[in-house]
Amino acid sequence: MFRNLFKQPKQTTPGDLPIIIVSGLPRSGTSMMMKMLTEGGLEIVTDSLRTADEDNPNGYFEFETVKKMAEGQTGWVRDAQGKAVKVISALLEYLPKEYKYKVIFMERALKEILASQQKMLARRGEKSEISDEEMQAQFEEHLKAVKYWLARQSNMEVLYVDYNKMVAEPSAYCQAIADFLALPLDTVKMSAVPNERLYRNRAPQT
Repeated sequence: MFRNLFKQPKQTTPGDLPIIIVSGLPRSGTSMMMKMLTEGGLEIVTDSLRTADEDNPNGYFEFETVKKMAEGQTGWVRDAQGKAVKVISALLEYLPKEYKYKVIFMERALKEILASQQKMLARRGEKSEISDEEMQAQFEEHLKAVKYWLARQSNMEVLYVDYNKMVAEPSAYCQAIADFLALPLDTVKMSAVPNERLYRNRAPQT
C-alpha cells in the first residue's frame, strides 16, 4: 500500500530537525495533506494569502516565497526546520542541499488531475493552451524525472502517498505518515480530513 522508497542515511546539516515537504503535481492532493498535517498537530509554513475557495474548500496552505526559490530566495528554509511546507514537484530541485528533508509525495490518477485543473480553469474563465493528451504526456515525463532525481538525494527521505486510496482508507495512511515522520501526530483528527464528498474528479473504473 505504501511506498516508502529511497530512504537514505542521515547526514550532518545546519539543524537537527528535518523539514517536512508536501509535494506532487498541482491538484494532486497536496493541500489536503497540508490540512491533515495541521489537524495532526504539526506546525506548517504558510502565509495564508490564498484563501479557501470552491476548488479547495479546506484552503491552499501555500507560502508564496517558495515560488521564488529558483531566484535564490531560500533564506526561509532554516526557519522551516521541524515544520511542513508545500513545494510543488517542479520546485524540489531548488531546496538547499545543506538541510535534511522528509518528503510526502502525493500521487493521483493523472486523468483526475487533468479534470480538476480543467474545472478550475473553467471557473476562472481560462482555457488550457495544450490538449489533455499533451499535458498528460508532459506530466508522465516530469514525474519520471522527479522520481529519478529524488532517488539520488542523500538528504531526502520520501514517502509516496496514493491520493485515491487514501481517501478510501484514511486511517491506515495517517498512521503510515505518522510513522514516516516519527512524530506523535493525532491520526484521528487527520483521518477526518479526507472527504469522499470532496472527491469529485474520479478516474473512470476499469
